[in-house]
Amino acid sequence: MRHLLVALVAAAGTASAQPPGGFTPIFNGKDLTGWKATGKADAWAVEGGNIVCKSGGGGYLLTDKEYGDFELKFSYRWSKEGGNSGIGLRTPAKGDPAYQGMEIQLIDDEGWEKVYKSKLAPYQHTGSIYDVQPAKQQANNPIGEWNHVRVVCKGRDVLVEQNGKELVKANLDDHKDRAEKNHPGLKRAKGHLGFQSYNIKVEFKDVVIKE
Repeated sequence: MRHLLVALVAAAGTASAQPPGGFTPIFNGKDLTGWKATGKADAWAVEGGNIVCKSGGGGYLLTDKEYGDFELKFSYRWSKEGGNSGIGLRTPAKGDPAYQGMEIQLIDDEGWEKVYKSKLAPYQHTGSIYDVQPAKQQANNPIGEWNHVRVVCKGRDVLVEQNGKELVKANLDDHKDRAEKNHPGLKRAKGHLGFQSYNIKVEFKDVVIKE
């Protein structure tokens, strides 16, 4: 009976780790194979089956592969108040993804001003296309709890959801002025995906994609 219970528990653990139908994991839960840091590599690690950004200075952790149209899902959580990070989309291997590609902001909206005494601009809130289109609302879970993110890029359309709520629904053609001025990356149709190292510890898990 004991062996049967162990087998059932193991099987259940395996089943729960399976990605949603049609999705492919792009993080193997063991190491950073398929990813490369643009800054200090030792800022990034794998702990407890999660990607861990241990501190600032690591730049972005980018996928080796490039993606164009896709649906991306992942979860993240902050270690304490005042965290800041982001998701690089369609970015080149070099240059700042927030401008040379496209960055979806991740930040502790509620705690940032309290910790750093600095007010966020509308386009700096979680879910915003950084410096381009502000998020329409905030949907953060408390510090220490996982937040679940869904990003869909299809042609010029970009959808960002967090914890089941729509934060951004954008058409990049509505921002041609930003593309011409400071954000040439908005014109890109394909590029790398990645997570930003900005300040404090942040963890990522269940990183899956459907092209």
